[in-house]
Order: sequence, then structure tokens, then C-alpha cells
Amino acid sequence: MSSQVRMRLLPSARCLFDEPVQLKVSGLRSRQVVTMRARSADERGVVFSSSATYRADGRGEIDLDRDPSLSGSYVGVEPMGLLWSMRPDILHKRFHKDKTITPHVVKLSVHEGEGEGRMLAEATNERLVMGEGVSRVSVKEGNFEGVLFTPPGKKFSSLCFDHIYSLLVGSKGVGILSRSKASDIALSIAAFVPGVEATMWINGCSANMVTPLYYKNKQLLPVLLYDKKKVVHTSSGAGIIKYVLNSTLTEENKATLIPIEQAKGHFLFVAAENDLNLDAKAYMEQLVERLKRHGKENFECVSYPGAGHYLEPPYIPFCPSSFHGVVCMPVLWGGDPRGHPAAEVLVWKKIQDYFRTRLSCDAAQ
Repeated sequence: MSSQVRMRLLPSARCLFDEPVQLKVSGLRSRQVVTMRARSADERGVVFSSSATYRADGRGEIDLDRDPSLSGSYVGVEPMGLLWSMRPDILHKRFHKDKTITPHVVKLSVHEGEGEGRMLAEATNERLVMGEGVSRVSVKEGNFEGVLFTPPGKKFSSLCFDHIYSLLVGSKGVGILSRSKASDIALSIAAFVPGVEATMWINGCSANMVTPLYYKNKQLLPVLLYDKKKVVHTSSGAGIIKYVLNSTLTEENKATLIPIEQAKGHFLFVAAENDLNLDAKAYMEQLVERLKRHGKENFECVSYPGAGHYLEPPYIPFCPSSFHGVVCMPVLWGGDPRGHPAAEVLVWKKIQDYFRTRLSCDAAQ
């Protein structure tokens, strides 16, 4: 490494997982071309990496908040591009981060020229999942298992189930955050169980899918079936399953639709327009139409043109494809490499703003 070249992460190399950092390099030659690299391993041992070529300014400095990548895993000005553009070294793998007590560690480095040049400087970004003072307790009740996170002060308590949906508790009541299959579970809870003040549905269905819905040993909704013959196979080995579910509009499937008009609380529907797993925007429109038909105004909706199915917290490696447990094969999730990460930043803020507004947080309660 060069003793003159320095890589800095501002305001700190240690931050919460949803916080951006500013990456700066100094001590280079005027207009020197270098390659920036990022590398991280998930909890299953899969290695993710990215690289981008930059040109220093006249003072020998690079600032990712200001300077464009000339080539590599992304191009243009992308301050957090090295993180979200990381790709797995094994095809169709999703970044797994299940252990909340350990940080997501990203190794960053700068190298001479374009390619595998000599390393000039390096830094480590530790991205914490849990904030300071948050307690973590495992919870089991009957068939349910989850983890309860309780932060100090005027913040939400959050009960997370299998990493696909969460119950959030504020001083006004309970809210549900959900995605994919969990979204129709969330709609059903809001419709059939009292006390739900706010439900956020992300890229789900308007009907009960995958398995029949039971509550207190009674079947509430039959299942909307799917036809695996409708899978569109691609050259990458991953399928497109956007249209494998049977139609929710036919008379024979009417009973699978979730009666969300029964809900007393509020809904926020979020749809990715480039979702290749579910036709999320069409299902969102069905849900909105159903509420309007029943004279309801307890909802808002938003869609994102460049986003795919797997809308996750920001700055996680973008996942274009991975194994799907229901159809038992790799699938394409959709989303373009720039639009999807940008949507994740917006959705993450939307989540927090929505539940702060709908649930409130009173430390005294």
C-alpha cells in the first residue's frame, strides 16, 4: 500500500445499516485513474463483491458523493454504489444477514489503474443492525416464533417473524409491515383481527395464496392456486413467475379474495412496477378498487417504476435472482440496477414516516 494514499469513510466507518457513508480518497496523483473495490461475505459464506473505475481530480482526490464511476459494476454518480452493486460469486444467491448482533462488514479498497492493480489504501465499513440500547428477546407462543426488539425512548417495539413481516407497537396500537406472501397474511390479520391500526403491504397479492388460511382451527379463506407450467424459463437458469398464479378475477377464485373492507385500520400499498415475482401493481389496483367500491378511504398507495420484488432496507446488495422456496427453483425478482436501490431508499423512509404518523410513539406508554 502507498503511505500517501488515504481512504476515509465519513462521518464514521461504523454506522447503522440504513445510513449512507461518504467515501473519500486523497493522496493520489492529479487525474490518476484507480479502481475502487468492495467485498463482503454473508452469513452463509457467499462472497459478494463490486468494483468501479474513478479518475481523481486535479488535487488527487476522489469523492463518491461528487465523482462519477467511469466503468465497472455501475456508472455515474452513485455515492453508495459500491455497496448495493455487490454481486455474489455464485449465481442466484441472495445476501443473507440474519444475525442482528453482528454488523454487516464491508471491506473497501482502492487500486492502481483499471483492474487488478496494486492496492493503495483500504478501509472497513461496519454496518450495525441494532442501534445502541436496543434489547433483543426471542419469543415463542404456540406455533409462532419471533424476535422482539425494544428500543429506548420514543420509538417502536418490533416483533419480527421469519424476516418477512413485523408487528410494530406504538402508543396508538399495532401496525404490520409485510412483503410478498406475508402481505396477504397481513391483510387477513387486519380484516379478521381487531386492534390493527396500520398495515403496510409491499409487493403482495389481493388474495390468499400458497396455503389455505386458518384462524382458531377454522378455515377463513381457501387458497389461490398457481400453475407451474406458466413459468417462463430464461437462459440464466432462473424463471419468471409473475403470472403463474391463477386469476383473482374469475368467479371460481372469488372466495380467495381477502375482505379488507372489514378492516378498521389504515392501509399503505407499495408496488414495484418491475416485479417479476408477482404482478404487484395489478394486485394493488384491485385492492384499491375493492376499498373504493365499499366506500372506504382508509388507504394510500405508491408505486416505483424501476423497482423489483425484493425491496429491502437500503444499501444491501441488490438481488436480481435467487432460489424460490414455493416453486423450488431460482427465479428473477425484477428491478433495474439503479432504479431498484433508489426505490429502497425511498421505501425505507416511507415505512418509518408511515408508522410514526399512524401509530405514534409515546415513551410513557
